Amino acid sequence: MTNEQTAIKATYFSIIGNTVLAIIKGLAGYFGNSYALVADAIESTSDIFASFLVLFGIKYSNKPADEDHPYGHGRAEPLVTFLVVGFLITSAIIIAYESIQNIRTPHKLPHAWTLAILGAIIVWKEMSYRLVLKRSIEANSSSLKADAWHHRSDAITSVAAFIGISIALVLGKGYEAADDWAALFAAGFILYNSYGIFRPALGEIMDENLYDDLITEIRKVSLEVEGITGTEKCLIRKSGMIYHVDLHANVDADITVRQGHVIAHRLKDTLKKRIPELGNILIHIEPDE
Repeated sequence: MTNEQTAIKATYFSIIGNTVLAIIKGLAGYFGNSYALVADAIESTSDIFASFLVLFGIKYSNKPADEDHPYGHGRAEPLVTFLVVGFLITSAIIIAYESIQNIRTPHKLPHAWTLAILGAIIVWKEMSYRLVLKRSIEANSSSLKADAWHHRSDAITSVAAFIGISIALVLGKGYEAADDWAALFAAGFILYNSYGIFRPALGEIMDENLYDDLITEIRKVSLEVEGITGTEKCLIRKSGMIYHVDLHANVDADITVRQGHVIAHRLKDTLKKRIPELGNILIHIEPDE
């Protein structure tokens, strides 16, 4: 299975799961008198649209290079990640606003059976987070990682709702707003996570040097190629699910240009074979004096 197929499959999983959970949370929150669950449903609804954005970003970013985009369309993926973060921030603001409104408005205690639903949701969302995060690492996808964090933030929101409803039920009258405070706390946590998702995507757009481990691997593989005596500069920039590399490699100073050309192609082919996630590789030959 290719990286693109892995990412697309994980995104469809997110879309289906979030759709089902949004319906369950919305109904349970309405009939169970819990705004924390309604807030959860709002976040899950935004997650559905965010997952569709991720799906579009993955498919578009994997379009092959063309005359207008010689390095491919990979930069679409971090741009989609920015939009996903926008959905998260919007959800957090809506949840926070509605929580404050409900805290100021007297209302009934939530029903105890909502705790059972929340418990099941927490387990499911944490499992979903771990699965999608694993797939994002396999596919090397920043937008899929953002989608995974949607599942984790959803689980945290549900944990906050569980605690809030429990406090309201145990302490009784006068603590009806406990689940609203829980939803407000969850909104703050979602905002905090939004920055954690936004920052790596920004680094990708700005060609920030974040790939020391990959550089080390490239240097190691290069030295195994016949004719390469060392490496100098190694610059990497991520585009979608692939990495473009500029590498300065040392060869014997006394060989011919043709021999150096052959060695450069041998190095490029070896790197492509050993590290499949590499895209365009530019080899600059340096004389080893």
